[in-house]
Amino acid sequence: MAADDDDYVYDEATGDWRPKSELAAAAAAASEVRDAAGNVLVDGDSVTLIKDLKVKGANQTLKQGTVIRSIRLTDNPEEIDCRHDAIKGLVLRTEFVRKR
Repeated sequence: MAADDDDYVYDEATGDWRPKSELAAAAAAASEVRDAAGNVLVDGDSVTLIKDLKVKGANQTLKQGTVIRSIRLTDNPEEIDCRHDAIKGLVLRTEFVRKR
C-alpha cells in the first residue's frame, strides 16, 4: 500500500506528474487573500482604505485612510466582508485596502 506522499497527480497546466502534496500546497497559496500592497489578509485583521470609495446604495463616500476593523474573508479572494458604523453589509475589493 502506497503512502499519501507517494501519490502523484497529473498537472494539466504543466503536463507533468507531480506529488499530490505539492499540488495541494500550490492550491493553498493561490487562494491566499492579499491586499493592495501584497500583504496576506486573515479574518479579524484591520485594514485602511487607500482611496476614496463611493458606496452604492448608501449615498455615502468612505474617505481614504478610513480604518475598517475585524474583516471577514469571503469565498472570492478579491473581496472582503466588512463592518462600518454607518454601512451594514459592506463588501470591499482587496485592491482598495492595505493591512494595518
